[in-house]
Amino acid sequence: MSEAEARRQRQLLAALSLRGEPPALRERGARAERGLAAYRANASALAERALAAACPTLQAMLGEADFAALARAFWRDHPPQRGDLGEWGGELPGWIAAQAGLAEWPWLADSAWLDLALHHNERAADVSPELASLALLGEAEPAQIELRLAAGMQLRVSAHPIASIHAAHSSGAPEAFAPVRAALAAGQGEAVCVSRAGWHAQVHRVSARELAFMLTLLRGASLAVALEAAGEGFDFGAWLQRAIEAEWLKGAARRIDSVKPHSTEPST
Repeated sequence: MSEAEARRQRQLLAALSLRGEPPALRERGARAERGLAAYRANASALAERALAAACPTLQAMLGEADFAALARAFWRDHPPQRGDLGEWGGELPGWIAAQAGLAEWPWLADSAWLDLALHHNERAADVSPELASLALLGEAEPAQIELRLAAGMQLRVSAHPIASIHAAHSSGAPEAFAPVRAALAAGQGEAVCVSRAGWHAQVHRVSARELAFMLTLLRGASLAVALEAAGEGFDFGAWLQRAIEAEWLKGAARRIDSVKPHSTEPST
């Protein structure tokens, strides 16, 4: 896309949200203004469709009418900044958390985050795993190894049972909601991992130890440091098997800072 076309799209988006001057359309005058007005009139429906595609759980919890109102309000406060509406919505969880009128349902913000994490994970570029590199686990010390997790993986600890909420709404079975209501009443939270198996993004509940281990790996730390963060009682073998089956791992690599340079001194 040329810079001129990108600028025209940004101007159009600003005009649609009433935040800027009308863009440089091919036509001027009343006809052009009528066309822009039609775009503005359709913006609310466009916002609802785009957000519903990204946040089906949130829509199911709110109902279609309330979700449509939320989408219109969010569009006004955070209009899209690019033409691809599939990338829109990143500010939604924080925006929901700041709405006093939604304070009665504090799990909505984290549920929106989970919906968006799944949506964006499926849109991420494909990266092939390099499982043969895991042979390094038997060849080097943990301090010399860096385990690399799959691209697009996201982790979150929530004060609410967001994985259970998502699963219940995905299944639609009435009996699936009883444990969700019990967990909400008890104030039980969940830690989740979002990753992709093949083409499909998935939600995994993870333990506190698994979460600490994986967050440390994502920061680029060595396997030794990640094991220390997970603490005593962490079963690395069980995690590794789960990680391979769930396609969490890209592979393993020897840490650059663990490689000793060859001596340049002449041998005697």
